[in-house]
Formats: sequence, C-alpha cells, structure tokens
Amino acid sequence: MGILNIAAIDLGASSGRVMLSTYHTENKQLSLVEIHRFKNQFISYQGHDCWDLVYLENEILTGLRKILESGKQLHSIGIDTWGVDYVLLDKQGEVIAPTYAYWDHRTQGVLEKVQTELGKENIYRKTGIQFLTFNTLYQLKAMVDENPQWLSQVTDFLMIPDYLNYRLTGVINREYTNATTTQLVNVNIDSWDTALLDYLGLPASWFGRIRHPGIQIGFWENRVPVMSVASHDTASAVISAPLSDDYAAYLCSGTWSLMGLDTTTPHNDELAMNLNITNEGGIDGHYRVLKNIMGLWLFNRICLERQVVNIPELVAQAANETPFRSLINPNAECFLNPNSMVESIQQYCREHRQVVPETTSQLARCIFDSLAMLYRQVADELARLQGHSISCLHIVGGGCQNEFLNQLCADLCGVDVFAGPVEASVLGNIGCQLMALDQIGNAKEFRELVCQNFPLKHYKNNPHFMPTSLLEKKWREFCNLN
Repeated sequence: MGILNIAAIDLGASSGRVMLSTYHTENKQLSLVEIHRFKNQFISYQGHDCWDLVYLENEILTGLRKILESGKQLHSIGIDTWGVDYVLLDKQGEVIAPTYAYWDHRTQGVLEKVQTELGKENIYRKTGIQFLTFNTLYQLKAMVDENPQWLSQVTDFLMIPDYLNYRLTGVINREYTNATTTQLVNVNIDSWDTALLDYLGLPASWFGRIRHPGIQIGFWENRVPVMSVASHDTASAVISAPLSDDYAAYLCSGTWSLMGLDTTTPHNDELAMNLNITNEGGIDGHYRVLKNIMGLWLFNRICLERQVVNIPELVAQAANETPFRSLINPNAECFLNPNSMVESIQQYCREHRQVVPETTSQLARCIFDSLAMLYRQVADELARLQGHSISCLHIVGGGCQNEFLNQLCADLCGVDVFAGPVEASVLGNIGCQLMALDQIGNAKEFRELVCQNFPLKHYKNNPHFMPTSLLEKKWREFCNLN
C-alpha cells in the first residue's frame, strides 16, 4: 500500500488530541504529528459535573477536517478515551440523560451499599475489577435510584468512545477493553454479567454484544473506515508498552498512574481482591492486571492553583528539596477532587503529623516522593501475584518525561526503569488500526515496531541512593498511612 495515513483520536479527562500517523509499509517507519489539540471541559447539570459531548464531537470533527483540508488521504480513524463513563440513548439515537463525569459526587456511599447487598467477594469473583467509587456499576446504581424516570426511554447503553464512534458512523459497537472498566463484565466469560444487570434492574438489551478491537465499525464521510481500537486509553497504552520479558511491569503515567502486568489469565482470587487489583481486558486474549494510582493529577492541580508556568523548573526545584520530608497516600479519597489540592495536602500532613509543605516546590516534592513510594508498594504487590519479582518497569505516557520521578521510581522500586514512548495511548490506538488493516499481526509485533521508531530512555537502579536505615524508616512511615 506504500503509505498509510491514520488518525488517532485520544481523549483524556483534561484534554484531547487528533493525531496523524504516517506509516511506510515498506521500511516500517512510523511517525506522529499533532493536528488538533483541545481542552476537555465539563458542564454543570443540577449541580453535577457532566461531559460536554457536543463539544467533544465538534472538536474531533475539526481535527479530522484539518487533515482532509491539508490534502491527505485518510485510510482509517480510531478513538480511545478514559473508562467508566457512559451515555444513554433512546430509540432515535438521541442522548436522553446527562453524561456524568466519573468524579461527580453522586456515587458517594453507593459502593458500600452495593457491596452490602451483593457481597464484595461475589462482585470481585465475577468481574475481577477493583473497587472504586466511580465504577460504572455504582454510577448506574445511583442513576437507577435517583432518576428512575429515565429508564423507560433508554434503548442503548454506550461507553463514551462507542458513542463517539456511533456519531461518526451511525453504527453501534460495544468495544471490549472499555466495557471491562464498568465492573459489569464477567471476567470468566468476557461478556456482560446478567446477574449484575438484573440487580440493577436493567435489561440486557441495553448493553448488546461486546466485540473485541481490531475490526472495522463503519465509515465516516468520504468513506473513511472507522476502526474499533482498544478504546480504553490504558489498554491502548499497554499495547505500545515495549515489555522486555514476561516478568516486566508497566506504568502508564499521566493524570492517573496505572501500574500492572500483561497476563494471559486474570487474577480474581482472594489475594488479588485484598490488594484491590483490577483485571481489565486487553487484546490477543490478554488481561491488564493492574492497580489505579491517583498519579500526576495531584501535581497538575497544585501547578494550576499556584499558577506555575515553567513545569521543568519546578521539577528541578523539587529535586533539590529535602527528600521524604512529607509523605501522603496519593490514593486517599480526599485528593480525588478537592476544592484546593494545596490545602488538602497540607491538611493531610497535619492530620498525620507530617511536616506541612508550604512552598510549591515542597508540595511537588511531597507528591513525587509519595508517588514513588506507592509505586514501590504496588510493585511488591504485583510480585506477590505473579510469584516472581518484577524484572524491570516500563513507564509510558506523558508522565515518563519527568526524569526526576523516573529515577526516583527506579531507586525506590529497586529495578531498572525504561521510559517511553510518550504518546503511548495514541500509538496503541494506531497499532490496533494497523492490525485491522492487516499490516501488523499482534501486540508483540507492534511493540517491536514501536522500539524501532521511538527509542527508550534507561534509568538504572541505584541501590545506594540513600542510607538503608533512613529509607526503611521512611518506608514504614509511608506504609502506616495506608
């Protein structure tokens, strides 16, 4: 075919991009260029935070039309987004209810109620999904209890990327990787769990048949094929993570950090449940056995509040601060969506008798130290699951550009770290499209292609980066926060 032009639409909670990849089929050169970037924004509905679907669709169309206006022929399009959030359609295909953002407060207390009524072990054995207050299961339970008047109008439940694909093609498709984030898919059979749907009182007809990525959904205008990719952005990121061996772990670093293993079998036993491990769907019959970590959301928020313009300068300043002076648990619920992240961190430190960080660089250092400690904790948990220590850690995504945090992670986790690619979710999106176009056979082959085109950066573990006795003292302090 010579040259393929592939559009990858990658939407995150804070921003979205339309990227254009050019793939030379003869020499297997792969390049990326950003065509259109836009902020993601939510709208308010009766005091609730909701996604602006009309805005997102218009921005996607703006990006795609920019490609066509440049004279490029598009060979395919794919969309990936965050997980758990959904859209409800009526029989005319119109949206009939707000599309709530996952951090909206309406699910407070719902997780505990559902666990009491169904049993925590029962839910986990079925789904293998970690318990997070914003999982779709609890979002739907809140909707059923608070707005039952919507139920009679609904004909289709779609995850956000499935909805956006529907808007491009007019075809409804339920993609597997994003569906698994709902905590409604039975991990043992890879289809919707009818008992959970019955508990919610929702008909199975809303949910349709789940289909794996790597297929064509339909066509956008001018007969451009729209492909089903691994539409959960983490699933796409893992596809491009160049895992070096069977014991390597990945860390998708961005607003959220997601750290885990790429396995052929799920881990939904008691140990995994107690560790709150999630088993999300991947491709090629694999599972993403991982744990969600709040990630650079905390850092991004303090930068916004303190009006930081020069991010690299702040990271450099943080590196010169006293290490492990203050530690927090980044996954504490108080950091999910506070009015002020600065005040939340400071209050947390006061309550846990930590030194309170005052300057922006002290706050940043507190976040970086705490994240690295949490990475170490999760690395230990993953080692217990696979019965073998992790051999190395591959950090992918935008957060892999933070060289200070990468080295801190290597030193604390006791393994070498490989950073890259930066555009992991976009590349995984493109990889799925290349598979659908019969250019790539599987994820392993695509990872080799990524390594050829996007060199990695190596951070060697330094076991002597601080005195062992001091490190263990700080480690115990961190563990006591959990």
